[in-house]
Amino acid sequence: MTQIKNADNVRLFSLNSNPQLANQIAKRVGIPLSQASISHFADGEIKITIDESVRGCEVYVIQSVSDPVNTNLMELLIMVDALRRASAAKINVVMPYYGYARQDRKARSREPITAKLIANLLEMDQINRLITIDLHAPQVQGFFDIPVDHLQATSLFTKYIEEQDLGDDIVVVAPDHAGVNLARKFAERIKASIAIIDNRNDEVRERIDQEVPEYVIGDVKGKTAIIVDDIVDTGIRMKLSAETLKKFGADKIYGIATHPVLSADAVNTLENSALEKMIVTDTIHLPEEKKFSKLVQLSVDDLLGEAIVRVHNNQSIDTLFNRK
Repeated sequence: MTQIKNADNVRLFSLNSNPQLANQIAKRVGIPLSQASISHFADGEIKITIDESVRGCEVYVIQSVSDPVNTNLMELLIMVDALRRASAAKINVVMPYYGYARQDRKARSREPITAKLIANLLEMDQINRLITIDLHAPQVQGFFDIPVDHLQATSLFTKYIEEQDLGDDIVVVAPDHAGVNLARKFAERIKASIAIIDNRNDEVRERIDQEVPEYVIGDVKGKTAIIVDDIVDTGIRMKLSAETLKKFGADKIYGIATHPVLSADAVNTLENSALEKMIVTDTIHLPEEKKFSKLVQLSVDDLLGEAIVRVHNNQSIDTLFNRK
């Protein structure tokens, strides 16, 4: 871990989306979390008071836009407004999970591009930088006219897979054609072949009535298959992908997804699937009722802590993309 330099004017704040991860990041950086009071009026309005001076400070606000999505988003926007009015010199948002990133284009007529709207709101709020992990669509970076550090959790998953000693006959699987780039990057890291599930269902909405895809492009027979995705939401696509791979002769199947949204009946869906393990990170806080026996959660605290230190020290973050 790189050491932070001249940190007297650096402040870290955690909002309500993931305080456990924020505390871990603070320990990695070596700076305690600063204090802010967050309360709600009876009608749901959010009130934030910063409990210490931030005048002239470089501030990092840690907040995922996860469930409850709109509440967490408004908390973030209001906090940034409070910091700006309190004369903070720089306001950097650390958003482990960028909510609304799946709405990154117009898939049909008369649809919004909500990922761009979120970028507009953050820029109108006058943040100076965004640090995030595994955007659903990398081009979301282009929605901003400020620096965006788009980190990747690939190294965490690579390390975990290598520690499991799954053998040499591994194939990395994209759950649909849109996920090929992510699967290829992971396969290059662990020196494995890739396969693609020919999934022609709606990639945005994981519908309950989806059918098991009928084709797999690539050889999976007798191999250990690792399905790689950025988000696991309802778990339906991951479960159907595992069933498809079983049908085509895969031996063992593991699921990997950076962001465990786990909405609807995802816990039971994944627990009762053909997966050996469902490996995720802690970009989204999971309450006890969303944890299950097949779930493995890896922490991104070191990755985000190192990014904060390097941004403050004016050092390159390139090593975070290429770390082994």
